[in-house]
Amino acid sequence: MQMFNPTRLKIARQRRGLTKIALGRLVDLTSRSLADFESGRSKPSAETLEVIADRLKFPIQFFCKPDAEIPATGSVSFRSLKSTSAAQRSSAVAAGAIAFELSDWIESEFDLPNPDVPADLNQLSPGDAALALRNRWGVGVRPIGNMIHLLEAKGIRVFSLAERNRQMDAYSLWWRNTPFVFLNTMKTAEHGRMDAAHELAHLVLHRHGAFGTGDVEKDANAFAAAFLMPEASVRSVVNRLIAPTIEQLASLKQNWRVSVAALARRLHELELVTDWAYRGVCIELSKRGRTKEPQPIERETSQVLSKVFGSLRESGVTKSSVASRLGLYTEDLDALTFGLSIGEAATGTSKQDSTADERRRKLRLAPKGPIAT
Repeated sequence: MQMFNPTRLKIARQRRGLTKIALGRLVDLTSRSLADFESGRSKPSAETLEVIADRLKFPIQFFCKPDAEIPATGSVSFRSLKSTSAAQRSSAVAAGAIAFELSDWIESEFDLPNPDVPADLNQLSPGDAALALRNRWGVGVRPIGNMIHLLEAKGIRVFSLAERNRQMDAYSLWWRNTPFVFLNTMKTAEHGRMDAAHELAHLVLHRHGAFGTGDVEKDANAFAAAFLMPEASVRSVVNRLIAPTIEQLASLKQNWRVSVAALARRLHELELVTDWAYRGVCIELSKRGRTKEPQPIERETSQVLSKVFGSLRESGVTKSSVASRLGLYTEDLDALTFGLSIGEAATGTSKQDSTADERRRKLRLAPKGPIAT
């Protein structure tokens, strides 16, 4: 038990959304005992750690690895502070701590694009900053085909959050000068694209924090709308609409791969639909249910992780061996990687896995061609 790492217990507990009291009930310990374990004042016995690991569904190996860095809450761009509990936010942040380790391992094995997120756009209005970033990234005003691919090509590390609550939209942060975005896969594909653009806004405009205030979230929403639906692009396709139907908007939304609600809001902002028409659309969408998106698009996923996993599969590396290296079960690896598959999971590391793991695999993941369209 000399290898027990107290910080790991805190991460595992928070990842499962449990308080010390709740975990104590599961393992028949007092919250004081758990607090002593997490602070390092005392260590659990081997038998106690085995019970804790079983209840938290983490391998014992996880609790014996070196320190892991938990993101500071103040550096995370949580949007729905009122609709999410502290336990839900702590769980999402703990997922970030695990993702950092996965990202470090990937970067030790593969070449990834360097971050290209400018720090000089925060003095512009959200709309102007969105257009300036598009110009810097060479996408002009044309529609963006895949937001996740674009972010990854610009060095932003994108991971998934398989959270069971829809209130946890997404979050982003800077860690060791590298930008990270976490997207909740419980949302619709269209919502996920808007979340990605919203978090990009935070990375560009709010690098030094000050999250959670109304003005910050309003600015991020304005940036996201302008980034996904540039005014020039919208006006080139849409003339003024007198009384647009949901079906008409569902057809138009395919140009920018956003939700009907987001498109209607953008058209209203650009005065391409009247107040009366916009209100009618909102009422109709509310009747239909916001979770049922008309003419849904295909969900986006990670290009980087797909290529990484493809390379690992060719080298004979299994998902379980990668999870074991990180002290995880495959379920937690799936939760961070959009459920992408490396190959058939194995119960252990094969001889072929060991040989592949001994080599340093380098893969240039930056795309050779444009990925924004």
